[in-house]
Amino acid sequence: MNDDRSPIVENEQHSPTTTRLGPQDNELDPELTGCGASACCNPSRGFHRFLALIFMCLLGFGSYFCYDNPGALQEVFKKDLNITSTEFALIYSIYSWPNVVLCFVGGFLIDRVFGIRLGTIIYLFILLIGQLLFASGGLLNTFWIMIVGRFIFGIGAESLAVAQNNYAVLWFKGKELNMVFGLQLSVARFGSTVNFWVMQPIYNYVHTIYPKHSTLGVVLLLAAGTCVLSLLCALILGWMDKRAERILQRNTNPSGEIAKLSDVVTFKVTFWMVSVICVAYYVAIFPFIALGKDFFMKRFGMKPDEANNVNSIVYLISAIASPLFGFLIDLTGRNVSWICAATCATIGAHSLLAFTLLNPYIGMILMGLSYSMLAASLWPLVALIIPEYQLGTAYGFCQSVQNLGLAVITILAGLIVDKSGGDHMWLEIFFLGWLTIALISTCVIFAYDRKTKGNLNMSPSQRVEYANNIAAAKLLGSGDGANRDEYASDQEPLLSN
Repeated sequence: MNDDRSPIVENEQHSPTTTRLGPQDNELDPELTGCGASACCNPSRGFHRFLALIFMCLLGFGSYFCYDNPGALQEVFKKDLNITSTEFALIYSIYSWPNVVLCFVGGFLIDRVFGIRLGTIIYLFILLIGQLLFASGGLLNTFWIMIVGRFIFGIGAESLAVAQNNYAVLWFKGKELNMVFGLQLSVARFGSTVNFWVMQPIYNYVHTIYPKHSTLGVVLLLAAGTCVLSLLCALILGWMDKRAERILQRNTNPSGEIAKLSDVVTFKVTFWMVSVICVAYYVAIFPFIALGKDFFMKRFGMKPDEANNVNSIVYLISAIASPLFGFLIDLTGRNVSWICAATCATIGAHSLLAFTLLNPYIGMILMGLSYSMLAASLWPLVALIIPEYQLGTAYGFCQSVQNLGLAVITILAGLIVDKSGGDHMWLEIFFLGWLTIALISTCVIFAYDRKTKGNLNMSPSQRVEYANNIAAAKLLGSGDGANRDEYASDQEPLLSN
């Protein structure tokens, strides 16, 4: 497949190269030489792209590590700060509510104002400021400062996730995109897992050095180091992306159109169904895990430690299985079929837990595998539906509705458990209802895509043929290559091997 610099018609092959704006070590020449032509330095080579992927995945490591700091030190927070369970829950809820709107705005700002490189750095800086304020509140034993810090942290973290998705599409669209989304999820879950492994031992060590009232703040300051690491990765990745853009003469918006917030109303039916799945599927996973410990203790008679182990297995499996499923989906395509299979498998997992007394590990392992399958197949679908100049807005909208769904449904799930006297059967039926909505939405995507002869459920080879056919039709209709370039930016990978 040709890259963005390839000629569209035969007589363009000997056209002069672009005039240089300054000395760039021959990086504007069609053929790189010396070190610049090596696999690790040439942005058109796979090895260089996977070097970028390392930094891309680490962008979110600090965010996920610090997000779960309170969860890893729940008893410490309540004891050292002298707060109630309700006040502790506020630390998490204050993170989610502002992002119902701000994720959407953050994605739009990436498309329209900041650009992906500057936007990523700005959002990581906001995230770091929030974590530092959160830690300062711990040092000063001032809870309201911690809440303000957590609020700011959430603004940066969720908008950063939008930027991370945009980077993945920019570098890997049409190639290993499904696997890349899987790897990003894997690293994110690994960040959460490492947090639970190390925060309590770190607290125990720091407690022997610093006074009791400041121990928590010092530990949270140390955790902020992971945010600094992510910020450094953003700076390096920004430099790599700017260099790749210059060398490949990349144009992600050849049409010159400008993203607007009102663009959302023009998005296709398939995008709206993806947004519904973002809510309906994920609310059957995360709120269930949040309430899962009590469920396993009451229904299966487990001890607290054992209930924690079985409840956390979804995250452990997703950290391992997500990139593997992504690799399989890259090979086979058929994203909609994978989403359908994942949703059906999750319905099966919840049914096993709700209506049978089989070992709960069976249901939770199935849930972990299906969650990994869906995450690796759903999010890349947005890049096949929405033009690149609107991707930040689109991913931001998905994050916003997902935050709204999780915030509301988590509260409703808790109310269902309270009103049913601790009987989780009604809660499981509630989750199965949401999964049914996700399955219906998947069927709508399949039917609409088939009716419009789209490419959402095609194999990779069929998508290439589909892209070439439409490009050829546009070329014949226009008499020049302008429209060919416009189509290529939306359907073909920006970087070739």
